[in-house]
Amino acid sequence: MVSIKEEALAFEQKQTKNIADLPEVPLDLQLQDREGTDPETGKQFKYKIVELNNEEYRVPGVVISNIKSIIETRPNTTKVKVKRDGQGLKTRYTVIALD
Repeated sequence: MVSIKEEALAFEQKQTKNIADLPEVPLDLQLQDREGTDPETGKQFKYKIVELNNEEYRVPGVVISNIKSIIETRPNTTKVKVKRDGQGLKTRYTVIALD
């Protein structure tokens, strides 16, 4: 058995990263639904993530929409790169096909 102290020292808060943090995104990753709570309003919201190497990466809806556009014109695309500019409500995403 592990003591509370040992568990606390080994504990790492799990944090969801952003899909743009990855050097490339394989399009065969499975999307999962998650729910969160806005700390300012207390309202619940839903978001999508992919999991890679035991890390969770949030996938904004606009990125999914951009990937759809790429697949419609290049159906054999298997990997993309997501670039992020700005912060908060001014965040903009660019999705680039890598193959």
